Amino acid sequence: MVLTDKQRTDLHAGIYEYLLSRGPAFAATAEALAQADPEARSSNSSTDNSKTDGNDDEPSNSNGTSPRKTTPSSATPVLEKKWTAVPRLQKRVLELERQISSNQRIHAHRAGFSAGASSAPLDSTTASGGIRERRMLPRPPAQHSLQSHSSGITALVLHPIYTLAASGSEDGTIKLWDHESGDYLRTLRGHTNVVTSVDFCPKGGGYLVSCSTDLSIKIWDVKDNFVCVR
Repeated sequence: MVLTDKQRTDLHAGIYEYLLSRGPAFAATAEALAQADPEARSSNSSTDNSKTDGNDDEPSNSNGTSPRKTTPSSATPVLEKKWTAVPRLQKRVLELERQISSNQRIHAHRAGFSAGASSAPLDSTTASGGIRERRMLPRPPAQHSLQSHSSGITALVLHPIYTLAASGSEDGTIKLWDHESGDYLRTLRGHTNVVTSVDFCPKGGGYLVSCSTDLSIKIWDVKDNFVCVR
């Protein structure tokens, strides 16, 4: 990797600051770096000047210049901060990569991508020129098995926003589920015969509508504890 002039100057300034912070044992090395790259010293001068303002009674060297004060041990040089930040960032990147890989395996059937191997859609063109069919149906094994109805299920719908599923059955009930966790939530009773269809309001899903062979259509308020409003 090739550094720009600005990056190289910042790096030298950071090394120079770090050497000064290590005390007199590294003073000669810091001075050698400053002689090789004078900009390393000048880049730190603004910080040092802000620390030494008001201290006009400092002793001077024989050449009339004030001796450079080393950074106190309690102050962490910028180079040390960046150096310790790199391992934390690398660890975070690895955690995110593992999370992405896990999510790809879990939701591969939803996005239409093959898990693990290629990131190309299942309906993309193959090397032989053929078109692979997109699989929109989930593949086994099932994440959850939801069982509560006493008869066959005739309708199923997912909420457009929340992780909520509603199922209608021949037993005349509507059951609500959290399809992400697989938890059973509640049962809606009101129909006296087979529930043939259920659907959420497409604009925000504020209402659940159901119809039945008992010749009735019912509207349930999602935000008001699923009260039958009509």
